[in-house]
Amino acid sequence: MTQASAVVERTGRIAARFSANANRKLLVPYITAGDPDLDTTLALMHTLVKAGADIIELGVPFSDPMADGPVIQAACERALENNVTLTQVMDMVKQFRDSDQDTAVVLMGYLNPVERLGYKRFAQLASESGVDGVLTVDMPPEEAAELTDELNARQLDSIFLLSPTTPDARLRQVCEKASGYIYYVSLKGVTGAANLNTDEVAAKVAHIQSFASLPVAVGFGIRDAESAAAVSATADAVVVGSVLVSLVGEHGADPDILHQKMFDTVNTMRLAMDAQAGVAA
Repeated sequence: MTQASAVVERTGRIAARFSANANRKLLVPYITAGDPDLDTTLALMHTLVKAGADIIELGVPFSDPMADGPVIQAACERALENNVTLTQVMDMVKQFRDSDQDTAVVLMGYLNPVERLGYKRFAQLASESGVDGVLTVDMPPEEAAELTDELNARQLDSIFLLSPTTPDARLRQVCEKASGYIYYVSLKGVTGAANLNTDEVAAKVAHIQSFASLPVAVGFGIRDAESAAAVSATADAVVVGSVLVSLVGEHGADPDILHQKMFDTVNTMRLAMDAQAGVAA
């Protein structure tokens, strides 16, 4: 990573994870909070940690998840049927912190619930709950100052998305405003798509890294250990979501099977990424 842009210096869990081992690439699983219920999500967070997760992205359920494909849309619907709210999700993170003070947690979702709560109140509750970063999918960097100011005041990272079609002018702007890491969406589509070209991803990640002093995480289209390892060859972190959310949809009524399949899926990715990097198990 080059030092091409000024960013907010951080000393929290996200920065600690990236600096702990320069050779080890981070694994960032995503699950939808409250699917099928908050107790299950909390238990799954601990399973993800045991399987090798470094950062957990928690999807905040929303009625119109425009960037997400049918798998995560269905997960949001299941969570909203239980009336899961943003404040309940943050309360769950606080429970997670009772026994895990090390794993970073990022809230990923849409702007409407945050605006309804209010930026200041949201940042306060997120900080008090033990959240480490926030990614609002539909918040453009040009309009993000009010929210990022509140997050920065509480040492919460502001994470932004870049896509394959992001022009360099926007790329520079994101690098100036972001902290924690930059999330590169590797596909021209919604979550769950399967047409991942790892050579194209590698070229784009190298281009982003020429602008950014932050780590670059890659998500969308990573479905198995092979694709996770291939992407981790150039990216600083790998984000995997739809394949995990689909496990919840399929096995949510059987906790034993769900936790075993979740562990196996994430752990095989972790082992493949470590093998690719030459990191001892």
